[in-house]
Formats: sequence, C-alpha cells, structure tokens
Amino acid sequence: MLVSLAIKDIVLIDRLRMEFEDGLSVLSGETGAGKSILLSSIGLAIGFRGGKELIRHGKDQGSVTAEFSLSDKHKVWALLSEQAIDFENGQVILRRIVLKDGRSRAFINDQSVSLTLLRLIGEALVEIHGQHDERGLLNPTGHRDLLDDFGDYSGIKKKVSKSYETLIQLKELLINEQDKLDRAKQDEEYIRHNLDELNALNPSLGEEEELAKERSRMMQGETLSEGLGDLLDKLLSDKGVDTVLRATIRKMERMGAQAPGLLEKVSESLERAANETTDAIAELEDTIRNLEFNPYDLENTEERLFSLRAASRKHNCQVDNLVDLKSEFEQKLSTIEYGDEEVSRLKSEVKIAEEKFEKNVVLLTKERKKAADLLDKNVNLELPSLKMDKARFKTFIEPLEKENWNANGGERIDFRVSTNPGAPFGGLIKIASGGELSRFILALKVVLARKTSVATLIFDEIDQGVGGAVANAVGGRLSELAKNAQIMVITHSPQVAARGNSHWYINKMTSDADGSVVTGVTSLSKDKRREEIARMLAGAEVTEEARAAADNLLNCS
Repeated sequence: MLVSLAIKDIVLIDRLRMEFEDGLSVLSGETGAGKSILLSSIGLAIGFRGGKELIRHGKDQGSVTAEFSLSDKHKVWALLSEQAIDFENGQVILRRIVLKDGRSRAFINDQSVSLTLLRLIGEALVEIHGQHDERGLLNPTGHRDLLDDFGDYSGIKKKVSKSYETLIQLKELLINEQDKLDRAKQDEEYIRHNLDELNALNPSLGEEEELAKERSRMMQGETLSEGLGDLLDKLLSDKGVDTVLRATIRKMERMGAQAPGLLEKVSESLERAANETTDAIAELEDTIRNLEFNPYDLENTEERLFSLRAASRKHNCQVDNLVDLKSEFEQKLSTIEYGDEEVSRLKSEVKIAEEKFEKNVVLLTKERKKAADLLDKNVNLELPSLKMDKARFKTFIEPLEKENWNANGGERIDFRVSTNPGAPFGGLIKIASGGELSRFILALKVVLARKTSVATLIFDEIDQGVGGAVANAVGGRLSELAKNAQIMVITHSPQVAARGNSHWYINKMTSDADGSVVTGVTSLSKDKRREEIARMLAGAEVTEEARAAADNLLNCS
C-alpha cells in the first residue's frame, strides 16, 4: 500500500506530506481546489510523463516522493532484484525530481534509475482510473493481460512464449542456410574452377616473403660472383700479386746468395705475404664457388613467386590471404555437397517446433476460454448491485489466422458490454454512457482485484454521472474492493465519501510565507468529515438538514 506521499513545489502545492491508511481513502473538495494536482503528483512518482509546467512558479525544481509498504510475495521484489536495486523491510520509495529545463531524475530506494524502470515499478504498484481514462480497462490492447492475470496460467503462457521464440530462431536458421545454399549453387562452377586452381597452386602462409628473399639472394649472388671473378682473374694474371711476389722472392734468393744474411728478413716477410696471398686467393675461389647456383633455381623461384602474385591480383587479395580463400571455397563447396542435408534437417526441426508451439497455443486458448467464462460470470454477478440489472459483460475471444500467432498466443481479447437486453455487444467506451462506464469499470475492478498484485488503486471521479441509490451502490462496491486492495477515490458524491475509512479535504488557501495561493490537504476528523459530507449534500450553505442527512449516510456506511 501507499504509506506516504511527499510533494514539494508542484503547481500550487508548496510543501505537502500525506500519510495514508489501508482500506478506502476519500479525497474531496471544491472544483478547481487541486485534486488533479495530487493525481499528477502521484503520476510523476510512478513514472508518468511530466514536464517543467508542473513546477511551482518561481521555483527551480519540483519533487514527489511516494513510499510503499508491500508484502513479501509482491512481484516488485523480483523486478528490483533483476535490476540490482537494494531493498529491505518491505519498503519501496519512489522519488521523481523535475527540473526547470524539463528534464527529470528518477530514484528507487535512493538509487538513481531510468524513467523506464521507474514506470515499470510504478505500474506494478499503482493503477489510476478516471472516467475518461483510456488506459487499462478501456484499452483493448491490455485486455489480454488482464484476463491472463485473472486466469493465473502463467506456466502455459511461458511455454507459448518460449516455444515461439525457439520456432522463430529455427526459421531464421533455415532461411539463412537455404539462402546460403542457393547462392552457393548459383556459383558452383565458378567455385570449383577457382578451387581447382588454388589446389594446384597450393599456397602456404608466408610463402611469398620467403620466395622474395630467396630471389633477391640469388640475384645479388650472381652480380657479386661476377665481380669477385674479375678480381680473382686479376690476382691470378701474369701481373697479379701472387705472381709478382713469387718472382720477387726468387730474385731475392739469388741476390741473397751473394750477400748471406743481408736479405734474410726481407725474404721471410715476402714469403709470409706470398703464403697469405695464396690463402686469400684460395678463400676467394671458395667464396665464388659458394655463390654459384643453378640458373634454373632462380627461374623456378621467380615462376612460383609470379604465379602466387598473379593469383592474388585475380582474387583481389594479399598473397597470404589465398590460403583463407582456398578454405572459403572449400567450405562453399561443402555447403553445396552437404547443404541439402542440413536444410532438410532444419526443416524437420522447424516442423517439430511448429507442432510444439501450436500445441501450446491450443492449450493456452482453452485456459483463456475457461478464465473468460469465469470472469464474465463474476462481473455479471456484480452488475445488479450497481443498479445495472439488465446490462451484460462478455469477454470476446477472436481467433487469429495461424500465420498471425505469436508469443502471446493465437487470439485477440476484447471486453465488451451490452447495456440493454437484445442490444449488441460493443466496446466499453463506445457503448456505455459516463455513469454506466464508471460502474462497468468498478465491477471489473472488484473482480480483478481479488487477484491483483497492484498495491494501490486510485479512482478519479468514478462516480461522475450517477447519484442517489446508484452512487450509494458505487460506494458499497468501492468499500468491497478496499477489502483486497488500498483504494483511493476522488469524489463529489456524499454517498461514496461516507464509505471511506479516512477522508482528506482539498482546498485552496493563502500561503503564510508569501501570500500566494496554494493547495492544502487536511485529514478530517469525525466532526469535520460530517461537515464536509453535509457540504457535498447541500452545496454552498450547509443546513441542519444536510448535517442530519450526513449523519444518516455515515451511520449506514
């Protein structure tokens, strides 16, 4: 239930705190006193749309805080857990701040949340109904969920949703696989030709780099070998270093014979130089031999390198990517060769999933029909107590074409009414008058509230257009409804007001702070409540007769 409501700087409200009780709470006051402001404030707290126009004039921001106390089994706890919102002691506090630039901030238990989450939680806590409210009961798009909540067959609903999801996924897989197979078959000749070429070429990762290095080495070796050969020829020529050195040594030996010991050291040095020269020439010859290669090796290397690069140009990719391209062609060919088998397998799975989904939909339809019959029976039992003996309520279940079945089942649900015997059934908002509509909604809410998880129901002038015995009947059913949920009703009807467990009076007053007009809310004592109901009966001037009538209503309620 809604425990308290704190409002600050919203329209005509400067600062207000209301603490509520369980059962039926009545809010009354003169037209224009500010009852709609209270509704707008509660709407803000539970995520309804609100802008800067709601901020009190001259203020930078407005805020609303709504505190709820809930049972351990309320579905809100699961929603909060899913969103990692902390909670304790069965309390939920919703807070909304509206800034003067139109933006707003939302909080749940002092944790900042999105407006979407605030609305999700708010809708699980509070329902607001007005005579011209086209949400909830008056909107056929919500009738299916209302019926399902009443019927309490969530297990089969989950099966329908899950089997539908599985079916859609399998159908998507089948479509993708069939499309892939069709495209592959169209290109089969092209795929086979290119795969044959790549298989013949058989590229390997990093091969281009290795071939390029080898080619470069061969080409550089050939040039170097030629240059070194020229040097070797010069060294080995008649005028080469080795020849000159050997001739010089021989002459030294002859001259040394004539003067023993004179040229000994020179001869030894020249001999060492000659030997080192011989060794150097031998090493140079070895180097040249090592640089020699088969010209066919260079030709083969270049041919392989150029073939790889030609293939890369053909397929517009890097040479290293030819390996992946080859695998891709192999996969496409495999798709062609085994794709029919995979498509056939998926078709079988889709058929099985369709059968399972259809079976679950049929079961759900049966449950909905049973729930609809029970709902119709219970609502129609409520109508006589609301002075609508001849009216009838009926839940219409319209089958959808099988191709339109979805996660929500295979039918469209619509609540319809007939206000007179023999009259056709039609939509609530189209068939019923203002007073009748209020009573149809009330009858529905009395029945639905027996299983509702919503903590608080708010009715905005649901008694509009009725009076006397009918208004008294409306008050009686609201009181009945309040046995299962917290009910708040904004009313101009004394018969309804007399049924309340608590009574709030809404009026305009002058602010003590700045002399501006503000909306005030007063919790009425027993005597004050009697006076207010007398005012509602008498109008501007409260008479003793009106007070006596008020006493009679209060005593009878």
